[in-house]
Amino acid sequence: MTFQEIKELIIQEFGAETVVAENLSGLQPILTIVKEKLPLIARFLWSNEKTYFDYLSCITAIDDLKTGTIEVVYNFYSIPYNHYFTLKVETSRGDENNLPLIPTLCEIYKTANWHEREAFDLFGIVFEGHPDLRRILLPADWEGYPLRKDYKEQEYYHGIKVAY
Repeated sequence: MTFQEIKELIIQEFGAETVVAENLSGLQPILTIVKEKLPLIARFLWSNEKTYFDYLSCITAIDDLKTGTIEVVYNFYSIPYNHYFTLKVETSRGDENNLPLIPTLCEIYKTANWHEREAFDLFGIVFEGHPDLRRILLPADWEGYPLRKDYKEQEYYHGIKVAY
């Protein structure tokens, strides 16, 4: 299926207001949707016999300090049909006390567990409903989220100078 055909399926099933934007200029087209519909759309893409996106290849986060948003990009792949599809959701960056929130996809894709934990660890994105959301790369008591644009490197960690 083409990007346009998949987009039309989503619009037919969930309505035009679900689609926020589309970007056709990159190597792979990206469809931006409202974040609240993410689990419903992902389940639809997984279960629909026309698409059957049975594999969540990657979750990537992008911190856009200028707009005050964090974008989360999902790369789906259908093994039987050999086609790809990319979805994106946007959310507020939040602050030190209120981290950005995105619904989890763990109930649909087992690979989401590790990908979401990595995005939490490095960007501070809270995936609502995740069964075990804790740091995966950094120590549990690490301060901050290193891939955020406003990250301030801590000078010392347990008395050891942090330098790289």
